[in-house]
Amino acid sequence: MTLLEKYGPWALITGASEGTGRAFALRLADEGINCILVARRSAPLEALAIEIRAKGVEAITASVDLTAPNAAQQVTDATGEHAIGLLITNAGADTNGSPFLDRDIVNWDQLVAMNITTTMRLAHHFGRTMRESRRGGMILVGSGACYGGLNGISVYCGAKGFLLCFGEGLWAELRHHGVEVLNLILGRTDTPAHRQLLESKGLPVPENMASPDDVARIGLAQLPHGPVYNWGQPNDAAGYAPNSPDTRRERIVAIEKMSAAYAKHEGS
Repeated sequence: MTLLEKYGPWALITGASEGTGRAFALRLADEGINCILVARRSAPLEALAIEIRAKGVEAITASVDLTAPNAAQQVTDATGEHAIGLLITNAGADTNGSPFLDRDIVNWDQLVAMNITTTMRLAHHFGRTMRESRRGGMILVGSGACYGGLNGISVYCGAKGFLLCFGEGLWAELRHHGVEVLNLILGRTDTPAHRQLLESKGLPVPENMASPDDVARIGLAQLPHGPVYNWGQPNDAAGYAPNSPDTRRERIVAIEKMSAAYAKHEGS
């Protein structure tokens, strides 16, 4: 099946104004999928929408601060009656670049809201429709920071750790309804936001960073093989993670079978 047949006719991408979000939108447009583009800055969204429409598909923009308490509602309002078959939550970078106690708590509240609350609400809203139609997909773009706490990015690690477990749970639940879920765990990626953070700290740009185009291409290819893909690693290798995606999947399925057997035993 083509991506359009599998996930179309509409995709929604948060953090779509640049970097990996922009790359996802352009690749999906090439596949004939209409796009709803969400980000805080309206100018780059409108410029991207023009590019997408030139490919012969529709594009709707929604300038939304994803840290706002009503961000998810603003996004769903902008979506209207369009059937979203693919949700890509790409926004969620840590722009603070600071130890926890060196920033006011409001900064960390905003990071948690964008990564956790808004993502969870969007997954809930669009996931219900996908479950009912028994088709669709979600890509939760994450970071290798999800696998443990690190000095200087404690809240970011915690938020990404939540997304990892949340995404695995969604995969376990929705796989029975024909809906695919993938935690796309990235390493260093060559995005404008990442370059800006490096520049603010006086750090050089590392070699061999992942390109946004590769992230979009491989992320979409890995979506049917959830719940986890660790960037640059085979699915049967742990690499920089505690265990491999294949092992994590097997564990989820095994626990589900054990729980079903226990429930059956208790009901007999």
